[in-house]
Formats: sequence, C-alpha cells, structure tokens
Amino acid sequence: MNLALVLAIGMALAYAITNGFHDAANAIATLVGTRTARPLPAVAMASLFNLLGPLLVGAAVASTIQGIVTVPPGQAVAVIGAGLTGAVAWNVYTWLRGIPSSSGHALIGGLVGAAVLDAGIDAVSWGPVADGHLAGVLGVLVGLFLASCFGFVVALALERLALRGLARATIRFRRPVRGAQWVSSAWLAFSHGSNDAQKSVGVVVALLVAAGYTVGPSSQLEITLACSVALTLGTALGGWSIVRTIGRRIFPLRVLDGLVSQASSAGVILAASLAGAPVSTTQVVASSIVGIGVGRGRWRHVAWQIVGRIGLTWVTTMPAAGIIGAAFLPIWKLLPGG
Repeated sequence: MNLALVLAIGMALAYAITNGFHDAANAIATLVGTRTARPLPAVAMASLFNLLGPLLVGAAVASTIQGIVTVPPGQAVAVIGAGLTGAVAWNVYTWLRGIPSSSGHALIGGLVGAAVLDAGIDAVSWGPVADGHLAGVLGVLVGLFLASCFGFVVALALERLALRGLARATIRFRRPVRGAQWVSSAWLAFSHGSNDAQKSVGVVVALLVAAGYTVGPSSQLEITLACSVALTLGTALGGWSIVRTIGRRIFPLRVLDGLVSQASSAGVILAASLAGAPVSTTQVVASSIVGIGVGRGRWRHVAWQIVGRIGLTWVTTMPAAGIIGAAFLPIWKLLPGG
C-alpha cells in the first residue's frame, strides 16, 4: 500500500473514533442523565452493543455512502482522505466545545467539498432519488430531516401514552422502568452501531477499490470489525460534554422520559439502517427529548437556546467540513499515491 492509502484508511478509523465521541455518547446520555446508571457500566454496555450492531445488520448504509461522490480512481484516495480530514477536524472541534454535532453530516460535507474542488459539481451524486429510493446528498439530507421529525413525533406520542398508562402508578414501578431503560439504551447503542460504523466501512471499501484491491466477503467482515472496534474505542474514551448537553441541558428528564427517548430513537435509527439511510443519532435523540418536553406539556421548560445552538451546528456542519476538506485536498495530492 502507498502512503496516501495507508493514511486515508487511518483517517477513516480516526473518523470512527470521533464518531464514538459524538454519536455513541448519545446512546447512554439519558441513561446517565437520569442517574439510572453510573458512567462506567453504561459505557461498557454501549461499547458491547455498538460492536454487535454493524456485525449483525446489513451493509446498506455503507453502500449509500460509497455512492455519494464519483471521481477517477487515481484521484479517489486524495479526495476521500481530504474529505475524512474535514469530517475529523469538525468532529474534534465540536466535541471539545461540547456541541452535539452530526458525524454523518460532517463526513458527507467533507467528501463533497473535496470532490467539488477536484472534479466539479458533476463528481457528486446529488439525488434525491435513484432506482426508486433516496440517494445522493439531497437524499441523505431528506433522510436526516425525516429521521429527526420521526424522533420528535414518536417520542411525543409515546410520552403521552406512557403518562396516561402510568397515571396511577406507584413508586414501585420505578424499578422495572429503570430496568427497561437499560434494555432500551442497549437497543439504541446497537442501532447506532448498525448505522454509524457502516459509514466508515463505506469509505474504507471505496478507498481499497480505488487503489485496485478486491474486497470480498471476508475482507468486508474484517473492515466492519475494525471500524466497529474504532467506534467502540471512541465510546469508551467518552464524550461526556456531549452526554451532559443531551442528557441534562435540553430538558430535565425523569427515568420514564429516558426510557421513552431511548426506545423511540432506537426504533427510528434501526429502521433507517435497514433502509440504507445514513442518519444522525445526535439529531434523533435531541429531537426525541424535545418531543418529550412537548409531550409533557412543558414546552416552556425546554432549553430552546440550547436547541437553537444545536440546530445552528447542524446547519453549519456540512459547509464547514466541506471547506476544511477542500482546503486539505492539495496536501493529500502531494502525498505518494495521492
């Protein structure tokens, strides 16, 4: 392997780690935020199910990511490497500031920025539809938007149902609800792994194919395992500033609220993974928490300033990562094999 290819694959694994800082932290945010679990056991549980998710769910998301940009094989390594650099840089910046940000947005923005600079707008698959399903950049954006809407609506509906069903519940119900919250958190971690690890898998496969390597089923499994481990490592290192923002600062959550948020988010994300739609765990979880606040009739208690800050970050992530990716493209082209 040449230097550019090795560095690009390393950057894909670095992206998976920073993804763990961000999105994987959301799998345990409400579990820790409601004080149902202590941080270390929660991280251990999330790490295990993050690892299982991409190994047991298909590679539809990886296929979608591979089709975002199309450049000549001789230019692909530099373009993908620069795009990954943009995504990693933006992930690290927002993580250090404790701002929940979409790693998927950052990856697509970085790839698009580098590809447009290298080969023009025709190098990007814009979508939004191809072969009867959502595809390309616009298709991914539609999927991200719909996932956030579903996260809000499903959480709102489940919260109201739960409040009605448990209106006369005594404190004895608190213990089984806490147990159920562990299950829903594991489900959310599994769903996140099934969606987000596949994003890294998609770019690694694209890199190897561009370099002339054949990627068979056994190689695909090895790549999936490596990306899953990197994602899990990011989870273990922890994005505690993200956990605090999601779990405590948007809306004061009770144990039942945490269960509703996790269950609704996990269902939406797993459905998106099976459909091959790259979505943002951050967006879905944050939207579900807002839905819970509205569902409880306490919309005034929602920290709308924090929600607005998160929303602004969602809007700026793609162009910011795209600019960074484009800026690093000349550097990648100077590398042997770039």
